[in-house]
Amino acid sequence: MIAAVLFISLFVFLILGVPVGFSLGISALCGIIAGGTQSIGYLSQTMVAGCDSFPILAVPLFILAGEMMGGGGVSRRILDVFKASFGRFYGGLAICTVAFCMFFAAVSGSGPATVAAVGAMVVPTMLAEGYDKSFTLALIACAGGIGVIIPPSIPMVFYGTSTGASIGNLFMAGMLPGILIGLCLIGYCYYEGRKHGWRNTDTEFSWKKLGKAVWDGKWALLDPFIILGGIYSGIFTPTEAAAVACVYGLFCGAVIYRELNFKKLIEVLKGAVSTTGTTMLIVGAATAFAKILSITGTPTAVANAISAVSNSKILILMLINILLLIVGCFMDTTPAMLILAPILMPIATALGVDIIHFGIIMVVNLAIGFITPPLGINLFVSARVGDEPLGVVIKGIIPFIIIMLIDLILITYVPAISMTLVHMITGR
Repeated sequence: MIAAVLFISLFVFLILGVPVGFSLGISALCGIIAGGTQSIGYLSQTMVAGCDSFPILAVPLFILAGEMMGGGGVSRRILDVFKASFGRFYGGLAICTVAFCMFFAAVSGSGPATVAAVGAMVVPTMLAEGYDKSFTLALIACAGGIGVIIPPSIPMVFYGTSTGASIGNLFMAGMLPGILIGLCLIGYCYYEGRKHGWRNTDTEFSWKKLGKAVWDGKWALLDPFIILGGIYSGIFTPTEAAAVACVYGLFCGAVIYRELNFKKLIEVLKGAVSTTGTTMLIVGAATAFAKILSITGTPTAVANAISAVSNSKILILMLINILLLIVGCFMDTTPAMLILAPILMPIATALGVDIIHFGIIMVVNLAIGFITPPLGINLFVSARVGDEPLGVVIKGIIPFIIIMLIDLILITYVPAISMTLVHMITGR
């Protein structure tokens, strides 16, 4: 009965348009009242406990690091390097956009943040060069999803904290899947560019121009190498890496490029605080929701029900993927990860799926949720960046969803894509 109250109330609140964090919190409160075994104070206790974690401290820090990159001129210089490298090809600006999203993902760790930061810089230019509006905005929405696959990744932090998996190993495992998705998107951009004749008016390649762009952006280009290199070499933890990213972003923006003055710094901090406040409210409420759900025994019942369907590893993983894709249509990545990871992970490990590999499967599934209606947060952000109705973005998103689904199948059934770097670096 408690589980029914939890899910029915959550569904009702979401349908009514109540923000996700409040929907989760109120639903958890309804579950407490229905159960009668916990005091109302249990809600606030679990919400605070859910946020009071050293690994989760990486979340607001990575959010701030992404804001620093955008406000300090770091992002623009990285984009200039990719324009000088790939701008001459058919679909060159689209290819640059995907490559830039992959690079930006190595600092921000957030899908919507990547869409907002990259879209603001590339959408006007792509439209001016004749790119189709639907294609452009759909591309930004999809490529921004790479932000949660290529490390560092905020959903990977949540998966690690809720399952006990090594966040550092998750970061390593996400690298090749992120590159695979990026290369597939680049291939599609080239195909569409050649088909429609989309090509930068300045098509001449110049080593001088590329060298100037690289030299001007050398400090910006070092950013992800410092962060990821420090994590993989064991110099600092993922949480400490997030702090280093903030300091380095501030140093580049304020001292080297001198674009991050006091006024702009205040705007950067406001943006980071706003995003962090929303995210941490969802984290706390989702933790309370998951705790109360676990008391009911629902996770065990769901695990037994899925396991009873078949002993086939292929079939069970397919069912889990379908479940996650459906959930991603209606629920944000953070609560979905915090609620479902403890439920589904034991099923996968019982089938012999590595806990790290399964984490990547979950992240890729929920990244697809960024671009699937009706929730599809990246669709809304992209529409806002392009100042167009949501329908314009949805019109062009279907081919990108198909590409992501093909990549998901490969990542699910070819573990080497996720685990090769983990085996090479850790020897496990």
